[in-house]
Amino acid sequence: MIPAKLRRLFFEPLFLKKAGSPLLPYWRELEKTQYLSCAELERVQWQRLQSIWQFIWQNNSFYKKRFLEHGLTEKSLKSPEDIALLPILTKNEIRAHTTEMISDGFTKDSLLHFKTGGSTGKALDIFITEECSELRNACARRHDRWTGWEPGEAIGAAWGNPKLPQTLKEKLKNYLVQPFIYLDTMAVSSKSVTDFAKQWHNVKPTLLFGHAHSLYILAQHAENADIQEIQPKGILSTSMMLLPHERALIEKVFKCKVTDRYGCEEVSLIGCECEKHDGMHMNIEHLVIEFLDDDGGKTPPGEPGNIIVTDLMNQAMPFMRYKVEDMAIPLERRCSCGRGLPLMGKIAGRVADFLIKKDGTRIAGVSLIENTLTKINGIDQLQIIQESGEEIILNVVPGKKYSHENRDELISYFTELFDNLVTIQVVLVDEIKPEKSGKFRFAICRINQ
Repeated sequence: MIPAKLRRLFFEPLFLKKAGSPLLPYWRELEKTQYLSCAELERVQWQRLQSIWQFIWQNNSFYKKRFLEHGLTEKSLKSPEDIALLPILTKNEIRAHTTEMISDGFTKDSLLHFKTGGSTGKALDIFITEECSELRNACARRHDRWTGWEPGEAIGAAWGNPKLPQTLKEKLKNYLVQPFIYLDTMAVSSKSVTDFAKQWHNVKPTLLFGHAHSLYILAQHAENADIQEIQPKGILSTSMMLLPHERALIEKVFKCKVTDRYGCEEVSLIGCECEKHDGMHMNIEHLVIEFLDDDGGKTPPGEPGNIIVTDLMNQAMPFMRYKVEDMAIPLERRCSCGRGLPLMGKIAGRVADFLIKKDGTRIAGVSLIENTLTKINGIDQLQIIQESGEEIILNVVPGKKYSHENRDELISYFTELFDNLVTIQVVLVDEIKPEKSGKFRFAICRINQ
């Protein structure tokens, strides 16, 4: 087994130097800048916003036309607050104008291509440069270290459709630079978890990484089978909301705090907990992050708002005031860790995961899951699907103590919540299946989609 320090100090620098990557010097810079004051970090953010604003006017006809149509000129951005003058970019607009959004001097063939699954199953095509990707990776590394993990130490990941090393180069990188072992969340079973534990014993990862619910399922299997081999010093939950009862079980089974992270393929890391676990530090060196109500007004601290992000790093395919279709809570307080990066609270849910009452009121699906799973006995897992304004389907994975009384209590809760105007259908299932991405969705609204 190669020592992690040898990987970190020799093999990785050698590999990255040969690849011409800016990751290491930029990561070292980020390790220092995180402790700047919030005001200093906001100055960095403002400088980068001005830079990409000027770049767009000179090199991106899609945005230039878009801004002119909204009465904006190259001199319209006079202060950070003026970002509110820019029109909001939607997913539908991105799908309709993907090629046009690519800046002059770049071609699709010369860029890295990512395809997002999207919460409604409609994909987005994203293009970035290799350099932008490495700067994002450097930023993610800074936040990975907040879990207690150090570069060069092996990682165990609970992930759907993992990209396993195939070529000799990929296998050498996995062995010499950054070892990974995987539990494929598309096929979790007692055997696969046992095999994962054996791999863990042999490779000895220090970080357990994965989709929030995948980590929860792994914890359930490990607890039921009394598996002791999986002993990380850090756990990183990402890609979907981490529910309180899931966090509690994961931490209990693996005897380690969970670090919750939030981001998306389009703009990468948005927010991440530090070792204090008192909110998510926002990545304002790379992004401008706004929280808006449904009328476009600024959301006050403590209230959930629609997340709007402006990517300050991706010149190849800029994202200016992009509506992520997630909701979260901005916070006013500062973290006791000493970092200047401001805080956001928990993710309130994806817009597509909010159910809609007859009067138009939206209800966060994550809140419904929490309220039912924690208050009604006998339910191991629950998925809520709103097919229409008149019908809600509840897919229930029953526990050992599930009974007709639990079913009736569940129906009564949802019927009353939706003002007796919907039909509630309970369907017992063996499992809630993940999507093709390996993620799980527990609240799905199919109205107007």
